[in-house]
Amino acid sequence: MPHDTADASQDTEHAGAGAETVPPIWRPDPAVAADSAIAEFGRFVTARSGVEFGQYLDLWRWSADHLGEFWGAVWDFYGIEADGSHAVALDESASAMPGARWFPGTRLNYAEHALRGRPGDDDIVAVTAVGEDGTTSQTTWAQLRAEVAALAEWLRGVGVQRGDRVVGYLPDTTPTLVAFLATASIGAIWSACAQDYGAAGAAARFAQLEPVVLFAADGYRWNGRVLDRRAEVAALQRALPTLRATVRISNVGLPLAAESDGADVGTDVTWQAATAKPAEPRFDRVDFDAPLWVLFSSGTTGLPKGIVHGHGGILLEHCKLLGLHLDGGPDTPVFWYTTTNWIMWNIVASGLVVGAPIVLYDGSPGYPDATRLWQIAADQRVGMLGVSPGYLLACAKAGISPGRDLDLGRLRTLGSTGSPLTAASYHWVRDAVGPRVQVASGSGGTDVASGFAGSAPTTDVWAGEISAPNLGVALAAWNDAGQPVTGQVGELVVTRPMPSMPLYFWNDPDGARYHDAYFDTFPGVWRHGDWMEVTERGSVIVSGRSDSTLNRNGVRLGSADIYAVVDRLEQLAESLVIGAELGDGGYWLALFVVLAPGATLDDELRRQIKTEIAAHASPRHVPDDIIAVTAIPHTRTGKKLEVPVKRIIQGHPIERVVARDAVDDYDALTRFTAYTGGRAGEPS
Repeated sequence: MPHDTADASQDTEHAGAGAETVPPIWRPDPAVAADSAIAEFGRFVTARSGVEFGQYLDLWRWSADHLGEFWGAVWDFYGIEADGSHAVALDESASAMPGARWFPGTRLNYAEHALRGRPGDDDIVAVTAVGEDGTTSQTTWAQLRAEVAALAEWLRGVGVQRGDRVVGYLPDTTPTLVAFLATASIGAIWSACAQDYGAAGAAARFAQLEPVVLFAADGYRWNGRVLDRRAEVAALQRALPTLRATVRISNVGLPLAAESDGADVGTDVTWQAATAKPAEPRFDRVDFDAPLWVLFSSGTTGLPKGIVHGHGGILLEHCKLLGLHLDGGPDTPVFWYTTTNWIMWNIVASGLVVGAPIVLYDGSPGYPDATRLWQIAADQRVGMLGVSPGYLLACAKAGISPGRDLDLGRLRTLGSTGSPLTAASYHWVRDAVGPRVQVASGSGGTDVASGFAGSAPTTDVWAGEISAPNLGVALAAWNDAGQPVTGQVGELVVTRPMPSMPLYFWNDPDGARYHDAYFDTFPGVWRHGDWMEVTERGSVIVSGRSDSTLNRNGVRLGSADIYAVVDRLEQLAESLVIGAELGDGGYWLALFVVLAPGATLDDELRRQIKTEIAAHASPRHVPDDIIAVTAIPHTRTGKKLEVPVKRIIQGHPIERVVARDAVDDYDALTRFTAYTGGRAGEPS
């Protein structure tokens, strides 16, 4: 998913040394833990294998050492429905990475499981969609099944077949979910992106797929504004000559045909027309490893990579992630703030797979103020809320107390991923949200559509750390020699396959790009590109991308360790730290900061920043320069562009470093060209 101490003085002192002396900030309630799905699963495994599990890490070790037995148990625990025998979980003749073959000979359908729910649930709400303007709609299980069935029949009627590609230029709304499930139900392949991409950015992704149907909304709302995307839809249609039809969705109430679009590509129909004719639900069962969707990389280093995942791998992985780790189910509504650009959208959709009602939100998380997501969680009585580390930091700096001001009595789990979560944020959640709420920080990625490490209702939580490796993930930190290390930083690796690893990259016929992305450094072992430590107690600390490590005179530090310090300073709104090796053999360590309103970067503040970094992160990684900038550039999913900025500083042309459409604020990125070669001072 999809990134990833008892007192504030220890916030940035990670637990590798003396870990046993640091108490957890949160411990499970024994009664709640015993009643959790993961505890029931442990008992289920014990009954069939005879193996006893005293604690979570015992179950994890067994799951990583006995992959076939573990995933077979997940299959049976969740009652997966399929054709063919599932007696063989992992084909031993094809168990190496890449190319491991799971559950050979079985046929199933992801959408069939997403819509099966449980008996008697027809009138129970399955999906709640909230708009930025406050509009809220609810869809029952019966209504969802009927709408998916009708749309699937329409897709069949326009000639969509198994393996065809269907794409969505859409916000996070109920029609988006329905379009995905209808596509999956007939064995076609889904891909989507949000409408903050222009037509060129969307086409850079979709044109690779040669799609036959496009779903497109008229626009979306953001920060109180209605953004009209009809002209972009028309341009996207022209860029996709393989389209047979476009389904137009009225999301913000604009006339469905832009007056100046001039588009004449395929057939345009309205959402109402495409879903008007009732039909019986039908699910085409496909091979376990048949493609379900194509997700795209951020595109910050060239043409976005199309990452293909399969029906079976995603179904099992998301049963495990949402059902066991996050304890999702019929009584636990799931809400994770996301857009359709991010893997978390797909994971939220999979809440349905474990019978959990899901909440969708189309809008800005900070509008009209920082309490917005908490308010939705309270209104919808959410049991599991997911947000970004940046959102938690903004809430802390805004001084809000959602646990005091709102009814969050149903909230049990607060998920966080996308980047490392600082220890200070754990303390803020405990104090401002409530000590009963478990912080479930995780590390994973779009690459595996899941997590490598996270938590469970049965795991302790330490501030600044991820509780443990996820079940079924043979996770380790390796040094440069390919040896596992504990209590010190190494490369995040996965030594045995996961069912949700990519089937392949799109347009990569010989698998070379796929191999180079993950298996080039350690043959046969997945190297993810993150810098990670496994503590003596088994928790995990992710310190950022290994290719953006701060390596001064051979001493390495993760950028997350710097952010953990400077993000606590009220004078700073955001920061970006870059360590760049320069052509003259020099090394420039620079901290770029966005100042909070009313703050000034004077000598006193510079001294304070350097003192804090030296005391709480590393005296060897005090910045050479601290520079104020107006904005920090990010990917569309909110990750800081550390590596592209580093390459710009090292002298690489910006047009070769990053695609314009992959950046949320391209103008902010261009300003870093003023520092090519490591020059300090204000940009011209």
